Amino acid sequence: MAGFLGRHLHQLDPKGRVSLPVRFRRGRESSSFVLVHVLPDCLSLFPDDEWMLLESEIREYARLQPDDRHQVLRITANAVEVAPDKQGRILIPERMRRAIGLGTEAELVGAGNKIEIWEPGRLAAAMEGEYEKTFQQHMTKLFV
Repeated sequence: MAGFLGRHLHQLDPKGRVSLPVRFRRGRESSSFVLVHVLPDCLSLFPDDEWMLLESEIREYARLQPDDRHQVLRITANAVEVAPDKQGRILIPERMRRAIGLGTEAELVGAGNKIEIWEPGRLAAAMEGEYEKTFQQHMTKLFV
């Protein structure tokens, strides 16, 4: 299965649930996901198989960097497992919605092996910046 691509604007219902786009659910109907808040402006939603790979990397990092153990613990302690309901909705806990400023809408963005959940205004602001010259040079090499 290809990674997650594209962006989709969805409404949050009064309970804080958002529908995952059909193309993000395809082939993962019986899967659960892990929702974490690591990056400051968005939430990251990992399919359970991707999370298992990442979890082993996290454990190894904590073993090699014992001074960062509490930071790793902060991330994993606040992670939640979510499973889409029959309508394909997941519940975003209120504390996570508040942390990234989600109101009534969320932008779900395919980011390769994960889905990022953004407040639409924050995503627009993040995408408005100009490419740095070095980034543009790297992308030119990849896509030409």
